Amino acid sequence: MTAALGIFGFPHWATVLIVTILMGFMVIQGRYWTWEKIALAFCIINLIYIPAAFLVNPNWGEVLRIGLVPHFPGGLTGTMFFFLMANVGTTIAPWMVFFQQSAVVDKNLKEKDIPWGQLDTAIGAFFTVLVAIFCIVVTAAVLYGVNIQSAAEAAVALMPFSKYAGTLLAIGLFDAGFLGAICISLSSSWAVGEVFGWAHSLNNKVKEAPWFYAVYFGMLVSAGIVVLIPGAPLVTITLFIQVAATTLLPAALVFLILLLNSEELMGKYKNSRIQNVINFTIVIALILLATGYSLTTLFPNWLH
Repeated sequence: MTAALGIFGFPHWATVLIVTILMGFMVIQGRYWTWEKIALAFCIINLIYIPAAFLVNPNWGEVLRIGLVPHFPGGLTGTMFFFLMANVGTTIAPWMVFFQQSAVVDKNLKEKDIPWGQLDTAIGAFFTVLVAIFCIVVTAAVLYGVNIQSAAEAAVALMPFSKYAGTLLAIGLFDAGFLGAICISLSSSWAVGEVFGWAHSLNNKVKEAPWFYAVYFGMLVSAGIVVLIPGAPLVTITLFIQVAATTLLPAALVFLILLLNSEELMGKYKNSRIQNVINFTIVIALILLATGYSLTTLFPNWLH
């Protein structure tokens, strides 16, 4: 968020202060539904990458040809595995499992709502991939071969080609950062509250769940402090966090699969055989990805 607004000359400290106040306001009003409506509004803004892609006028035939056939520039090196893991970690992370579980509880969903919850998840997954595709199209069409160290630099570099596309990318960058900040902080607060048995719901007022809100604001403040450290390697920190998320994800998923296979807990919603095959295939793929990164880091010429 500081990087995005910094493009327009906004001071970093002011960005941290304003967004912290805004994210605090979203949770202390004591209603989950209010928080979710605001979050969904920011989700809609994320679609801004789609018109940005059309503004840079890419070769759509080339996009389809290259996009549908996997390419690994330079081969399966440690660097390639690192970025593959970072890409997975920023899209599917352990905190999302805990976030969705706690959101279902806070929304007070019942068994009859399960089909709608499944549809909600499917729609979210579809648009996650769609927006990611258009974001790649925007940057690849204009910035191919350009050394970019951050998303903010990408937005600035786009300005000479298309001022509107660069502006849209900057807005999308702020929006993505905002969504990430509110969701990850809230997920952590829910999880910590559940572990220690504290009241941990957005439907509780501050005085009813003081430790839940203390953890939430502690997350926001600590993240803001890190961002304001002069010269902090924020891109490197972000990438390593995503790689760590991918490494930890199989453990979280295995416990989830064990729960899904408990007939006592799940009843008729217990995992089917095909669901287990899909679930374990995902876990094995993640383990192989992490293993590939480890081996190519230790033995750089292993897959050459």
